[in-house]
Amino acid sequence: MAQSDRLGSAIDGTNLGFGAGVVVDKSILRDVAEAAGVSLRTASRVLNEDPKVAVDTRARVQQVMRDLKYTPDSMARSLRAGTDTAVAMVVESIADPFFSAMVEAVERAPSNSGKSVLVASTHGDAARERDVVEQMLSRRVSGMLLAPTAGDHSWLRTDTPLVLVDRAAPGLDADVVGIDDEAATADAVDHLVEHGHRRIAYVSDHPLVPTSRARLAGYRRAMTAHGLDVDPPLVHAECPDPSSAAEATRNLLSTNAPPTALLSAATRCSLGVVPTLHALGRTDMALVCFGDFAMADLLQPGITVVDHSAEAVGAAAANRLAERIAHPGIPVSRLHVPVRLIPRGSGELRP
Repeated sequence: MAQSDRLGSAIDGTNLGFGAGVVVDKSILRDVAEAAGVSLRTASRVLNEDPKVAVDTRARVQQVMRDLKYTPDSMARSLRAGTDTAVAMVVESIADPFFSAMVEAVERAPSNSGKSVLVASTHGDAARERDVVEQMLSRRVSGMLLAPTAGDHSWLRTDTPLVLVDRAAPGLDADVVGIDDEAATADAVDHLVEHGHRRIAYVSDHPLVPTSRARLAGYRRAMTAHGLDVDPPLVHAECPDPSSAAEATRNLLSTNAPPTALLSAATRCSLGVVPTLHALGRTDMALVCFGDFAMADLLQPGITVVDHSAEAVGAAAANRLAERIAHPGIPVSRLHVPVRLIPRGSGELRP
């Protein structure tokens, strides 16, 4: 079974994370020694964490390594044969239930048997994403799974096999494994309309993320198809965390013409929406949540969800990456994992 290496400060460049016993190419290490004004032997001792090296000397050598962007992995590259046994996985946040479940699925995937899975979070920050990706690539991983942030990714040019998960990235021609977000959201709206609702509120997260844009488009398309107005006060598409989603829910309920149903289009939003409805005693409001989550089936009423199965996406992405590693020349593809709407009670309430 794969083991997960949850990278911390070493991956974002705040320290070098050197381990003992590192062997490097002497010609490369010589550059470091010369720039730091020390002998080749001293530079090697610093790299191997010899405690006898003076503190100021150690700091000077390590600073040169940072400045020259030398890491043990990149220095040892010329001595390595074959491909590393690790794959990288870069997601928005491993604290997000969707991505944590996806990471678990990737780790369990048979295609990753015997491999380590190096995991890092971008927190939705494009600059951090670039730093993390470049650090991962410097470790000479055999492949990478990336849930990209918003924005252009034409900067990412690599021969390392790459598969995008959950969403595509502008400027990057790569395999994508996810779901049909627009169609899945439209189906959720259809379900609420079939149960008599016409004023359907919408709560979602980052409007710049491709999945969020697609879900909002699906909501608007379905509302229009049913001849329903998309009332701007009913749309809260900028709720990046549970607290902002909770505030949006309170605002929706306090309007003169509150909705009779609510669609939460992101798991992190649902973690704010659901407790707020219960706290306000408004469990009579119809609710459909995008993404299943813990306790959703135990609440009263049970929460109707669009199950976009992070586990299925993760497993499919791991398999596609294994194919890409084995056959680098295969055509780029986009795979949509099937979704299902699970009726549990909240989405079947009538106005």
